[in-house]
Amino acid sequence: IRPLLTGGAPWTVLGQSYGGFCATHYLCAAPEGLATVLITGGLPSLDATADEVYRAGYPRIARKVEAHYTRYPQDIARARAIVAYVAEHRPVLPTGYTLTPEAFQSLGILLGSGDGSHQLHYLLENAFVRTPSGPALSDAFQESVASALSFAGHPLYALLHEAIYAQGAGPTDWAAERVRGEFARFDAALTLAGEAPLYFTGESIHPWHFDSDPALRPLREAADLLAARADWPALYDPARLAANEVPVAAAVYHDDMYVDTAQSLRTARSIRGLRTWVTDEYEHDGVRASGPRVLDRLLALARGDA
Repeated sequence: IRPLLTGGAPWTVLGQSYGGFCATHYLCAAPEGLATVLITGGLPSLDATADEVYRAGYPRIARKVEAHYTRYPQDIARARAIVAYVAEHRPVLPTGYTLTPEAFQSLGILLGSGDGSHQLHYLLENAFVRTPSGPALSDAFQESVASALSFAGHPLYALLHEAIYAQGAGPTDWAAERVRGEFARFDAALTLAGEAPLYFTGESIHPWHFDSDPALRPLREAADLLAARADWPALYDPARLAANEVPVAAAVYHDDMYVDTAQSLRTARSIRGLRTWVTDEYEHDGVRASGPRVLDRLLALARGDA
């Protein structure tokens, strides 16, 4: 693609989130094609397994949930009431999506964006309507949840998400699902049996996604095959990164819910010449939410002007 667009000249790439993973691999595989690399919220660990990624991830998600409940304490009772209703009724949303407690908890993915806490709050605020048979989930709530949870527009995201952490360490074996069992606070059944707040989850894919979401059901066999695959190659070349000569600038968002900050900073120290901007002004979507600020800062860093 690059020779067709540039006539063979190196180009500048911008990698947001998983795009940063791709850009880091690009630095290893074909640095001669790169003039500059800009990365936002997407410096991957060079050697962490999928288990290690999620083991670091669930505590970050818990902090985001606790911060949300501090901002909106009324949502504690609302979330518990909704998950209790969902556990009893297992409603099928207008899209054919089967809403389970685990699926409802996955709305926590919103908490990784700048306005996500507000979005989640407004979603929970008017979840129920009164009916002759008692409270029921409103049509507006069901439509909003169906839109937020459906992978109809991006099924490959769900199919390949866990595989981006598979690098020479054997099968991922549904790592997010297995590691979740180590953190009892995310168990909705245990939550309902007691009085603790419901903990939402974040960016993780589980086997139940391929049962609940009609867009993913045809891909269940493929997802199981990917989870069982054992011959994943190494994704990154530490030696080439240590000898890097391409200007690289990276924005690392402090306590990013999607990408572990500590792992990102270790990688930043491993890439020769990389300039890092660590900020708590933005969440994972900073490059979109900030207008030109994040991109302008990265360009200035890459040029040596900042």
